[in-house]
Parts: sequence; C-alpha cells; structure tokens
Amino acid sequence: MNRFGLALKWLLFVWMIAVIWAAFMWIPSAQGFKGESSRIVFFHVPTAWVATLAFLVSCVASALYLWRRKPKYDFGAAVSNGLGLLFAVLATVTGAIFAKIMWGAYWNWDPRQTSITILLLIYAAYFALRSAVADPEKRATLSAVYSILAFVTVPFLMFIVPRIYFSLHPDVITNSDPNNSLDSAHLKVLLASLAGFTGLSVWLYSVATRIEEIRHRRRQEVL
Repeated sequence: MNRFGLALKWLLFVWMIAVIWAAFMWIPSAQGFKGESSRIVFFHVPTAWVATLAFLVSCVASALYLWRRKPKYDFGAAVSNGLGLLFAVLATVTGAIFAKIMWGAYWNWDPRQTSITILLLIYAAYFALRSAVADPEKRATLSAVYSILAFVTVPFLMFIVPRIYFSLHPDVITNSDPNNSLDSAHLKVLLASLAGFTGLSVWLYSVATRIEEIRHRRRQEVL
C-alpha cells in the first residue's frame, strides 16, 4: 500500500472514531425521540444508504460484465451485492432496536420493515444462484442478469412502497414535522456519518475485489 492509500486508511479510521464519539458523547439526544433512540439514526440511516449504493454499484458492474465479459466486473458485482446485503442486515437490526425503543416492539411489520425483508430475500437468492451454478462464465452471466433485475426492485422497496402506505418510520432528513426530526447540529453528525460509512464501504469494496482477483489468478495458474 502506498503512502497516499495508507493516509486515507488512517483518515477514515480517525473519521469513524470521531463520528462515533460525536454520536454518543458530543451531541445531546434529539427532541421528539424516546430515550437515546435518536443516536441510532446516526448509524441506521448510513447503513441503509450504503446498502442502496452497493446494490447500484452491483447493477452497474453487472451491466459492464454483460457488455465487456471481463471477470473483474463479475467480482465487483458479487462483492457489491455482498456489501449491500451486509449493510442491509445492519440497517434492519438497527431499525429493529429503534422500533423497540420508540414503539415497544422490535418488529411490527411496518412498511419499511416489510420492504427491507423482501429486499434481503431477493439479494440472498443472488448468492444462492451463484452457489448453484458451477461453470464460471454461465454463473457470471446469470448472476449479472439477476443482479440487474433485482436492482429494479430497490427504488420501489426502499423509497416508493414505504411512502405509499402509512408508516411509523420517521423521515428525519426531509420531514418538516418538528416531532421525530433532527436539528442542524444533529444533521451535521448524520452527514459526517454518511460520509464515513460511504468511505468505509469503498475501502471494504477495494479490499474484497483485490482478494477475489488474486483468487482468480491463482485458479487460472492451476488450470
């Protein structure tokens, strides 16, 4: 790793430490939220954002694979979907904790909880598909097509469906209602967290794709 990459790695580490400290120690609990539930927002929203971004990157990488037929795009799509699934699970867990504090139950089948559950199943099926196909080229092609089709559901399940039906889930960024909203100081911490989690996802993506490329080269050498 060159000095620039090492510096960025340490900057990301310090940034995330600062975000965690600000979320729990610097900023007070937001008004309109029960207990300390507002602090969960600083992690729930970024994980949901990163999951959506990762699924988008996978869709683009899948389209590039179908166009260029280069293995690196297949690796990129698989890694992105893996990260998307991971962060979607984290968003689901943090959302359940928030629901328990605010509404007394971890799970109440709120439209947002229901839609993200469907999304998790859709992308879990992506990896089931990859594990079921032995031929590398066929696996990459089928996975790319599935990934593109799966992403079509993301805008509907993440943004449209939860807004069609009544939802307990607050929209803390665009909501004009003073209840369950964040002031400017809280929004600054939230935006800093969004930037930090985005940077973390980029770093994880770069590490995972390098590992997959090394594994691919070794398999080619064996063959």
